[in-house]
Amino acid sequence: MTSPELSPAERYAAFAARNERLRAARATQDDLESFVRRQEFTLDDFQLTACEHLAGGQDVLVAAPTGAGKTIVGEFAVHLALATGRKAFYTTPIKALSNQKYLELSAVHGADRVGLLTGDQTINGEADVVVMTTEVLRNMIYARSATLDGLGYVVMDEVHYLADAARGGVWEEVILLLAPDARLVSLSATVSNAEEFGRWLTEVRGPTAVVVSERRPVPLWQQMMVRKDLFGLYAASVDATDPGHDPRINPDLLEAIRRAERADTSGYHGHGPRARGAARRDGGRGRNPGRGRSTRHGRDRGGVRTPRRDTVVTALDADGLLPAIYFIFSRAGCEAAVDQVLASGVRFTTPTERDLIAETLHEISMRIPGEDLAAVGFTSFAQALTRGVAAHHAGMLPVFKEAVEQLFAAGLIKVVFATETLALGINMPARSVVLESLVKWDGRAHTAITPGEYTQLTGRAGRRGINVEGHAVVLYASGVDPEAVAGLASRRTYPLRSSFRPTYNMAVNLLTTRSREQVRELLEQSFAQFQADAGVVHLARQLHKHEEAIAGYTASAACDQGDIGEYLALRARITALESAEQKDRSAGRRRAVTDQLASLRPGDVIEIPRGRRAGWAVVLAAGTPGLDGPRPEVLGEDRTVRQIGHAEAPHGVRVAGRVRIPQGFSARDPRQRRDLASSLRNALAEGLPGGSTAMLPETGPSSSAQERADELAQARRRLRAHPVHGCADREDHLRWARRLETLEAEREKLVRRIASRTTSIARDFDRVCEVLLTLGYLAQEETTSTENDGESGAEPPTGTHVTAAGRWLRRLYAERDLVLAQTLRSGHWDHLDPAELAAAATTIVYSPRGDDDDRPAVPRGLGPRLDLAVATAMSRGDEVADLERQVGLSSSGQVHPGLVRTMLEWARGGSLADVLSGGDLLAGDFVRWARQVLDVLDQIAIAAPEAGLRGRARDAIDLVRRGVVGQDLV
Repeated sequence: MTSPELSPAERYAAFAARNERLRAARATQDDLESFVRRQEFTLDDFQLTACEHLAGGQDVLVAAPTGAGKTIVGEFAVHLALATGRKAFYTTPIKALSNQKYLELSAVHGADRVGLLTGDQTINGEADVVVMTTEVLRNMIYARSATLDGLGYVVMDEVHYLADAARGGVWEEVILLLAPDARLVSLSATVSNAEEFGRWLTEVRGPTAVVVSERRPVPLWQQMMVRKDLFGLYAASVDATDPGHDPRINPDLLEAIRRAERADTSGYHGHGPRARGAARRDGGRGRNPGRGRSTRHGRDRGGVRTPRRDTVVTALDADGLLPAIYFIFSRAGCEAAVDQVLASGVRFTTPTERDLIAETLHEISMRIPGEDLAAVGFTSFAQALTRGVAAHHAGMLPVFKEAVEQLFAAGLIKVVFATETLALGINMPARSVVLESLVKWDGRAHTAITPGEYTQLTGRAGRRGINVEGHAVVLYASGVDPEAVAGLASRRTYPLRSSFRPTYNMAVNLLTTRSREQVRELLEQSFAQFQADAGVVHLARQLHKHEEAIAGYTASAACDQGDIGEYLALRARITALESAEQKDRSAGRRRAVTDQLASLRPGDVIEIPRGRRAGWAVVLAAGTPGLDGPRPEVLGEDRTVRQIGHAEAPHGVRVAGRVRIPQGFSARDPRQRRDLASSLRNALAEGLPGGSTAMLPETGPSSSAQERADELAQARRRLRAHPVHGCADREDHLRWARRLETLEAEREKLVRRIASRTTSIARDFDRVCEVLLTLGYLAQEETTSTENDGESGAEPPTGTHVTAAGRWLRRLYAERDLVLAQTLRSGHWDHLDPAELAAAATTIVYSPRGDDDDRPAVPRGLGPRLDLAVATAMSRGDEVADLERQVGLSSSGQVHPGLVRTMLEWARGGSLADVLSGGDLLAGDFVRWARQVLDVLDQIAIAAPEAGLRGRARDAIDLVRRGVVGQDLV
């Protein structure tokens, strides 16, 4: 087919468009060359390749090891945006990483061109380059923020975070909803299914270049420490940078382990009473949790234990392996480790370094109110820092964590004892990483870390441009297998698995401008559905094989005499009727045994004809009714007293006569038992008077049993008369027919599994809609143009649409968004004063640490308004949970009032020391929860249905944002 003749105007437009594309290509190529020239190092092939794809107009997915320098591609995206007059957004999963990136980009491009948006602070939010958390971008997209105008590039750093169960779905929302003309740069750790993720990105965003590098630019040496000696993990013949599968273990390491196990196993945390006392005070935090040698109180019963933490860091210092990140997986363990190192007298800083650290400490002391310094443990924190040692965990004050990160990055802190908070993204110049344990607490149980987690943790060691090599050190203790360590270190398996699920807020936002069917189609494009569909491919292959086998079985089962299926169904019916008949007989006999045992009276002589209890006995006491029927007490000829029931006499007993039981007989008296047993034997020898040899009475069939017997007889006659019954090959046909039945049942299961997977996300969305329809946030009838609130120029959708209540649910982004909406609708928060409102808001965000599943108690004595407000939040949480269970959704989480009293005291002006004195809450935890409360209050100030409540929410924000809570992180 020839193209239609173009008009002169069309030919000119095509010519101009082609020239514009060529000019843009030349411009971006020039931009790439100028960007490369500005770098202080030569770009690796994977970096240059990714930048070239980006300059060519493609989206890019870069998967490379931690420390390989993949962020250079994100920085090139920022460079391209500024060079072409467009905006760039740089998104990260955590605020600390956003802060770091903001400082880095500001240093390159100037503070006037770079902004920061992290939810709790805004710096130059309309700048050409804005660093933000991913949630902020998602909220912008739903709100159709004008800040999105002119957006040309979006960098999603640590994009593998979309696997996070709690927050990962936000990444997919952004990817699906981002404007198609914005170029997407996705930066990921080395995942084993990068190509799969890239195929999905291509499907939903357009051509996406996948650039994968598995080579660390800084070699990482794997080592183990046995007591205080370091050994390479692999044998000398193994290439440590590419060990392959099942690498040979260093024989010197194995010999050191054997020697340690043979030696005194009293532990290596020290010797004598003082050392044992220190170990007890440490609570066993130096041990590897979950090991079989440990008691539930944490003290080992012998065996080689991990070396003391001060011993480890001193050995690392002697070998020139500091700075180090020392992962412990326990907040208390991190703090105890700092105390242990300080108690040893170790110092890692020079006088000059201590002066520089003192300057930072002075700045911190100026930012924290003087009355709070003692409450946050400033003195002990400062003492540790000046010695070059620090902890880093979620329970620390944010300003403390920030200081640790800055001083560690500057090379002033030499050892950081950390939980996993330091394992994500933050650029730390650690020469070595120490893993005290290969087991961690996941909130419910001790679990072994995965190869992916091992890679993420140890990948912190050895940073490009800072170190020439990195060292991963695993501490040996009894139960740690070097081959298992090698398996973790050599397996580069970190599959990216979607955690996406539809939420209530997502549903009302999407349904505001789309029909329900359009939303279902959009959600079916998620990576979660993409992966589910990929799994269906395997199931579909199985189904195809089943279909082929079914065709063959059908042919083999066919009988030219008649319908084999009909004949088989007759046989199955006969089997079922025979089984029912047998059950009827068994039930009738059981009833007869029950009746007989119930009729026995003291003095009856009975014979138990079968079983291990067979023999003669005299009844001592009548049986009392129980779950298993009556159980009379009897005395046997052997003088033993026991109870008998269905188990001992399944076919009943024979009543042979009676003997007299003396008045006042006691079965506990051996002589009385002997005399009665003698009387029983004499009576049996002489012939029992008044006896009967009757066994169980015959019982006639019930009417239903008789009907089944008649049906069974008729079915047998029909079977004998069936044409297939006379076929010589009947049994062969039946064998194939039975196989066919089994295969068809398996096929139906496969069909159901395929159906459940291919629409799993859309079905979850339907369940979310069902809850929202029940509660009135959605409605089924057609809407009018005023229902759309003027937020979109498009015509409002018909069918399922968002109601007035749903429109303000759109602005509630809390994890328990629907619980918050329901609570606000109740009106029981409308009359709270600002301090009470702040306290009530904690119920929406707070979750206690640990695995306590017991329902929390409703606090009392808070005042009538706050008591009612908290009780309302908890009951609304139960209401939502009940609805979720009814429709088959996972629960939004239990509302917990554990922080209400603490926040009330803080909002009423209480000091930090007083607020923290009432429980075991750490200062950092309190600040973290308080900032989440601020986020909820900010949402209430915008979205609450009652104007007075919106104003009090703004006042509550001012009450909470003070002191350590109000300190900026940058």
